[in-house]
Amino acid sequence: MKKTILLAVASVLFIASHSALAQVQFAVGIKAGPNFATINTDASAQENYKNRTGFHGGAFVLIKATKIGIQPEVIFSQQGSTVKINTQEYESNFSYVNIPIIVKLYTVAGINIQAGPQFGFVNSAEAPVLTAPNTYTVQDVKNRAKGSDVTAALGLGWDLPFGLTIDARYNLGLSKIYKEAPTNETANAKNQVIQVSLGYKLFKVGK
Repeated sequence: MKKTILLAVASVLFIASHSALAQVQFAVGIKAGPNFATINTDASAQENYKNRTGFHGGAFVLIKATKIGIQPEVIFSQQGSTVKINTQEYESNFSYVNIPIIVKLYTVAGINIQAGPQFGFVNSAEAPVLTAPNTYTVQDVKNRAKGSDVTAALGLGWDLPFGLTIDARYNLGLSKIYKEAPTNETANAKNQVIQVSLGYKLFKVGK
């Protein structure tokens, strides 16, 4: 009798655990797309910081249980801004290795709301530097930039059939990008990036 009860309990636990695991999705994928980046600065009337188009690409892991998913990523990201000073245009070119940790709230048909922190590590940095009165030169300023960057990511996504994903995010910089700014106007500069991504789940287990 005891063996029968134990066998019945074990069977129920096995079925319950199998059912729970079937509701959890684990996926590994890649993603890439354009960046529309700018730098939020204390710019004067003579300066105009405009969007710079760049690229981002990397990999992600998704752990999804019913309506909630957690998606850590490792992304290479080209950022910065196009800067117009008087009549001359310059490029502020920054690149980061970013690690967003995104919480995804699923609604209907794979559409999801995304939010979470992003931690970045500077890879390269170039910006216009005042070298003479009214004269700027684009120089390597990595030694003046902070080694890390903290961002708040907000966005929308859509998990399509066949493992495809589409994401659109706004990454709002929370920390200053310089420890020693090349100009007074960039002393409080922060990153701002709009990203549009197309992804593909290379490996998926569960629904």
